Formats: sequence, C-alpha cells, structure tokens
Amino acid sequence: MPTPGPASRRLLACGVVALLAVLLGALLLARADAGLSTGRATVAGVPLTEVRADGVGGDRRPGVVIAHGFAGSARLMRPIADSVARQGGIAVLLDFAGHGASRSRLPGAGRDDERTRALLRHDLDVAVAWLRGRPGVDPDRIVLVGHSMGAGAVTRYAVAHPEIDRTVAISLPDGGDVPAGWPGRLTLVVGGLEFAGFRQAVDVATRDAPPGTRTRVVAPGTEHVSVLFAPRTHVAVLDALPRRTGGPSPAPTTRPGAAALLLAGLALGFVPLAALLPRRTGAGAGGPRAGAGDGPDTGRWLAATVAAAGLAAVLAALLPTARLPLAVGGYVAVFLLLTGVLLAGARHLVRPARPVARPPADASAARIAVVAVVLLGYAVLAVALPIHLGLTSTVPVGARWWLLPLVTLCCLVFLLGAQRLVDGDGVRYAATCGIAVLVLAVAAVLGLAPGFVLLVVPLFAALVAWQAAWAAVLRRRAAPWWLPPLVGAVVLAWPMATTLPLA
Repeated sequence: MPTPGPASRRLLACGVVALLAVLLGALLLARADAGLSTGRATVAGVPLTEVRADGVGGDRRPGVVIAHGFAGSARLMRPIADSVARQGGIAVLLDFAGHGASRSRLPGAGRDDERTRALLRHDLDVAVAWLRGRPGVDPDRIVLVGHSMGAGAVTRYAVAHPEIDRTVAISLPDGGDVPAGWPGRLTLVVGGLEFAGFRQAVDVATRDAPPGTRTRVVAPGTEHVSVLFAPRTHVAVLDALPRRTGGPSPAPTTRPGAAALLLAGLALGFVPLAALLPRRTGAGAGGPRAGAGDGPDTGRWLAATVAAAGLAAVLAALLPTARLPLAVGGYVAVFLLLTGVLLAGARHLVRPARPVARPPADASAARIAVVAVVLLGYAVLAVALPIHLGLTSTVPVGARWWLLPLVTLCCLVFLLGAQRLVDGDGVRYAATCGIAVLVLAVAAVLGLAPGFVLLVVPLFAALVAWQAAWAAVLRRRAAPWWLPPLVGAVVLAWPMATTLPLA
C-alpha cells in the first residue's frame, strides 16, 4: 500500500479537525437544550415558541414575551428565553410579520410608520394573550423583552397596557417611545460599542422619569447584535423577573458558540470534499488566469473596481429596488447585480481582450458535474444549518422560495464579474469583493443604501471572506471557471434571502 503523501495527510488532518468541530458544536447545542421543553404554535398567523424548564410545577410562574429586532427572528432571541426558563420563568418568542417562520409581510419595507407599528402591535397582542392562557403562567406577572425594533414595539405596548409588570428594552432606537413621566418600570440595555443614536435614546427615555422607574444597563464591549449574547444583558433581563426562583447562571454564548463551531467545521470540511474534483490541466482549467506581468496594473484595477461599485450604488438608489419584496435585500441584490455587470465590462478597459482556450470535453466531465452538485448541496448545508440551529432562522417560507434563486442570480453575476476582471488572481478577487462591501457601507452612510446596512455589513463582509476562501480552494484544484462563483453565490445569497424581512 502506498504511503500517503504530504497533501493527503493535510487533507486528512483538515477532515479530522472539521469533524471534531462539528461534533463539539452538536454537543454544545444538546447542552443548550438540556432540561428545557420547547413547544411551537401558530396563532392568528403569528409563529410562537414557548420555552420552559422541565418538571416545573407548583406556583404559577412569571411569563415573558421576547420580541426580536428588524431582520432578526425568534431563534436569534432563544438564548434569552433559555436564561428566563432556567430561572423559573415561562418564555414565549414570536416571529414578527416578515421575519423568521412568519408568512406575513411587513409593510413599509422597514420604515417605522403607523402601518408597521399597527402590525407589530397586533403580533404582540397575539403573543401576550396566548402566554396568559398557558398552563403555569401567572397572568398578572407578564414581562416584555424586546431588541431594537422589538424594543420600540414592547415599550409602546407597555405604555398602552399598564397591566404589564415590567419591560426590558435592549438597544431602544427611539427614546421618544417613552412618554415623559410614564410610571411604568423599564430597564434600558445598550451595548458599549453601539452607535451614538442608541445611547442617546437611553438618555431621552430616562429624562424626567419618576424616581425608581428606570434602570440603565450598559453591556461593555458589545455592539448591536452581540449585546444579545452579553452576560450583563441576560442578568438585566433576569433582574426584571418578579419573584424569580433562582437557578443556574445564564450561559448566553452556548448557542452562538455551537453555531460558530459548526460553521468552522463545515467550512473546513469543504477542503477535503473539494479534493473529489479530478485534477485538470491545460488552458481553461480553473478559468482564465493572468500570466506574469499580463494582468492589469494595480492602479487601473483599483480604479475600475471602485468606479464600478460606486456607479452601481448610485444606480441601485435610483432604481425601484423596493419593489423586490425583501427589505434592504432588494437594494443589496440589485447593487451586486449591477456591480458584477460593470466589473465584467471594465475588464475591456483595463486590459485588451484575449481569446481563452477551453479544453475539450473529456471523461472527467461527468465526474466534475457530479462533484459540482455535491459541493453546491454541501454549501447550502454549511451556510444554512449552523445559522439556523444556533443563530437565526434560515428556512425559506412563503415568497422566500422564489426570492432565493433571484438573489442567488444577483450574487452569481457579481462574483462572475469580479472573477472576470481579475482573471483568476485570488488576492485581487478577494480584494475586489471586499472593496464592493466597503462601497456598500459608504453608500449607507451617504443615504444611497438603507441605513440598516451599517448594522449588518460586518456579517456580510464575513460571508464575502468565506466565499473568497472557498474560491481559493477550488482554484487550487483547477476547478471549472464557473464553479467558484456558483458555490460562492449560494454562501452569499442564502442568508440574505432567508433572514432579511419580507416586505
């Protein structure tokens, strides 16, 4: 039997590490669920998830309704529900219209108008009424918890319903939702690294408050998303529980930590899986590549990339992107589509076109097609499963089923355009994608793109880096020119199409 070479040993090591990471992530998820019972129901079109500790009996318990923010979901807030349940409360998470498992749409594409507020109020009404009727819940001890958009919704609801015992607003976007002199008990949590507007909202909400009715909490070192997983945030929520029974200390990072391990393991597992591709040689293997000194100089490449992305940002702002029923995602998808087209066109400006020889079809073509299908399926699994199990909902519902291929097409055109501009140069390919993300963030600052982009651009940048790393793996295997962009498009498009709100 031949001795495995260094390359085979590296592939084996990658596979072993990937498997260990996946197994450890699965164990952490099992640990997060241990001792808890979860029930699901859909009431008046609102998906609800109840979380309570196993074997809890005796006296009635406080009930807690937990509301997510814009582009969030019940699953994103699940660690807070876990902490509540382990301290003797009974938690109910809801998916607002346009989010998570809800098949309804959120009007106004995320604008905070009266139509949107009325629908959020309706969904909260459903959740509160359902929770009050659940076995073991004390209907006179109802606490509301909300994040961002959900923080505004639960605060306004509590103002209109004085029977609510206490409210916890995490990252409240508008302090004007709290009327001056309102006597309700309100805890305001803000991340230490959040934008100044969220800290100012806390200042406004606590101004002229009756003594003892407001509690201000800062979760240090956290921004708009990570504040949900800060121990200080969970302690603030638990402090709001009336007559809490005590229990283990909160472990808010267990689920996201498990998701991170699953993501890392499945991302690394792509390396040995890509080795199933047959080695190919000759022109065209892995797509066109620039020879030494053959590619465009750095100045022309950089100028072309910035110009293409900048023009796409302006054009996307002028086009009716809001007609695509995906809030924020409509603009981003069209931006990527236009950027890809402009990048492909810019290639002729930065370097003369030259014919690219394609190898004739051979016996490996069928194997390449089969492996490509396997890799695409693996890409869906790798991006959707860990996020869904440990972070937020990624299962398509309703209109998301036809939005998913549409957004994937836009991402595919973007990545094909980036690849064509750089002629297979992996470093410049990654940099081109990164520059597009940077331009998207600048467009949000200038008001061309939706402002919410600034809150999620770090997550989008992580997805872009992920697909660039996989593209580099496939190029080393001399994969067909179309395969890296196709696999990368799935990585980018699936979270966009399944997590951004239906509008």
